[in-house]
Amino acid sequence: MMLNMAVINLRDKQIQCKIVYYGPGKSGKTSSLIYIYNILQSKVKSKMVVIKTEEERTLFFDFFPLDLGKIMDFDVRIQLYTVPGQIMYASTRRLILKGVDGIVFVADSQIEKRRENIESIKDLEENLKSGRLFLKDIPLVFQYNKRDLGKQGVTLLSVQDLQWDLNRFNVPYFLTSAVEGYGITNALRTISKLTIQYVNSRFTRSKVTREDIHVRG
Repeated sequence: MMLNMAVINLRDKQIQCKIVYYGPGKSGKTSSLIYIYNILQSKVKSKMVVIKTEEERTLFFDFFPLDLGKIMDFDVRIQLYTVPGQIMYASTRRLILKGVDGIVFVADSQIEKRRENIESIKDLEENLKSGRLFLKDIPLVFQYNKRDLGKQGVTLLSVQDLQWDLNRFNVPYFLTSAVEGYGITNALRTISKLTIQYVNSRFTRSKVTREDIHVRG
């Protein structure tokens, strides 16, 4: 099976890992990335790039996770992306998933968003399959977002319901509020660790060939 792996920059001794924030429209993907971007020190992050669509924005930037070590003697650079959630942007989602090394699925905890969450996780699996990838094989964490709305009287899905609907592989999950910021960095740290371990296990295999990885000399 072809290895879905980060870009390797031999000249600068860097490995670039790609993490995509996926989920239904307006679930908090963009807000999560903006929160992360704002708390990172400027010396470890690049400029944020924003691509606007009619209803959502696609964002991406990269940063050095200085406290998570290296892969062999290569520095690790993590690139974070969001995807637009609306159905009309299916081709954009497939494009952004190309070369993905880790996924944060941002679910909307509002009870009326249950169907959209389920449709979005199915959409994710279908888009991965189109690139010969499978969700069970890729580092994944869940953000059960907008938990703060419960304090405002909004009816939320229970954690049990969210787990039943979405988390059939029993991967880590976090109760989050992208607006208030809680849980966001914990989810990022966990997916970063899992992604680095995932890439490292493939990078160190003796049978990895130039066809399996993207090499920049």
